[in-house]
Amino acid sequence: MSAASFSLDKTFGAAFVGFAVSSLCLGVLSMQTYNYFRTFPLDKTYYKVMVSAVWALEFADQALIAHAVYTYVVTNWGDKLILIKPPVWSLVIQITLGVVTGTVVKLNYAMRVWRFSKMNIPVTGLIVLLTVGELGVACVYTYQGLILDSLLDIGKMKMIGTLSLGLGVGTDVAIAASLCWFLGGLRTGHRQDDSMVNNLILGSLSTGLLTSLISLVTLILYNFMPDNFIFMGMYFVLSKVYANSFLAALNTRRVSRGRGTDNDRTTVPTFLMVGKTTQRSIHIDPEQATHSPISPADSHNYAQRW
Repeated sequence: MSAASFSLDKTFGAAFVGFAVSSLCLGVLSMQTYNYFRTFPLDKTYYKVMVSAVWALEFADQALIAHAVYTYVVTNWGDKLILIKPPVWSLVIQITLGVVTGTVVKLNYAMRVWRFSKMNIPVTGLIVLLTVGELGVACVYTYQGLILDSLLDIGKMKMIGTLSLGLGVGTDVAIAASLCWFLGGLRTGHRQDDSMVNNLILGSLSTGLLTSLISLVTLILYNFMPDNFIFMGMYFVLSKVYANSFLAALNTRRVSRGRGTDNDRTTVPTFLMVGKTTQRSIHIDPEQATHSPISPADSHNYAQRW
């Protein structure tokens, strides 16, 4: 595609749509982050720091996307020659920043696989290797993008870009398959326990399918339509989906009096209570014990139902 024959809709238009959708995703992420800190004030510092880091990374990522889109559709509006110039720096740096968010989220999922699998080294190691490999390839892609002579030449980096996106798809599939397999082994035969396990499996499948589908579509668009920016718009959204899936997993945990449940007992293991065996008992909040209208006999009967 030459600068004279380019389509506004398929280039700058597609990038603008991607920016708009990613802005919406950042809004959802911000809401989830607020809900997390409001609902789980006693969560471990590790998770609080990770949530803050993911939100900060995505905020910076969106700022870079905004700068790039503004540069192309406002500052240089109507200037077709901008396409034959090197890519704006923010557009290139955003690639690696998005992968960094995905890496943080995937390593967190790898930790869950590690614990659910009772420290299975081959499976967890494969996931970590794929995740780190994707980050490394993305850094190479970013470097090549920074020294690119023309934005129209972005299709020339198809091999390295395909490898990076392919590793992302492979990692998502490996994580989803591993979590489903090891979670399936936690079924106890009790309906309520198994129901929660099934919900966790469904959540793993949904998250893995969504992120891998977006990565796959981006990969296909980049390979078959490298002359337009539709794949770029899809990529703008990808890291926000990873971040939102991570926050959704945290926020859907069981809540007791507005507290995180990392140290509470439960009838089934949750994503963050990994490595704990299922317990057929009920946890009574000490602050509720003196005011609870439930008699010891009722409490015993309730525990038996679980």
